[in-house]
Amino acid sequence: MRQIMLDTETTGIKVSEGHRVIEIGCVEVNDRQLTGRTWHKYLNPQRDIDAGALEVHGLDAEFLADKPLFADVAEDFLAFIADAELVIHNAPFDVSFLNNELALAGYSQRLEDMCRITDSLEYARQKHPGARNSLDALCKRYRISNEHRTLHGALLDAQLLADVYLAMTGGQVSLSLDAHRDDIGELQLDFDGLAEIPVVTATSRECQAHEDWLEAASQSRGEPFLWQKVSKNS
Repeated sequence: MRQIMLDTETTGIKVSEGHRVIEIGCVEVNDRQLTGRTWHKYLNPQRDIDAGALEVHGLDAEFLADKPLFADVAEDFLAFIADAELVIHNAPFDVSFLNNELALAGYSQRLEDMCRITDSLEYARQKHPGARNSLDALCKRYRISNEHRTLHGALLDAQLLADVYLAMTGGQVSLSLDAHRDDIGELQLDFDGLAEIPVVTATSRECQAHEDWLEAASQSRGEPFLWQKVSKNS
């Protein structure tokens, strides 16, 4: 399944007051594996930026003056997200702004007509009711480092969202045999059609990542899992 983790930065809070998108960041995930493909653009909003928004992302009108308009990159953006599920933290906010940009650029379709949209904030609220579920809070809960995040940035936040969402929905970031291809070789079939099954041993890094996720998950549920109790007593 192809997913796009998406985030935007804007000139202000309300699209109804004429605020515009000034940055879009997308990170591709395929079958729960980060592919390394991203899509990122700064945009000229052709308007002033609210002081409150400037404090959040630090993108000023001077920096954005020579950047393309959304209409100039819309086709490329839509091609990147085509046939993907969009995962967005607080999706109604970003979707309303992107739908406005699409309309201003002359597109009749809305984002939800083109892609399935998942609101990771709503998912987090259902998973962790009563807890803080901002992206920063989720990074802390799942032990994902965001120390380099001094200001909000669309691509940086989309990358953090990818790590958070994969951890929040199961913890397994990648289940690919490609990384072990040199070790296991190709599968061989005998004349009875039976395959020799390679045994792929988890690396120490993968084992530690699993232990870290178990610890974070057990803290979230308020008690350790049964096999953690058995392991500690054995």
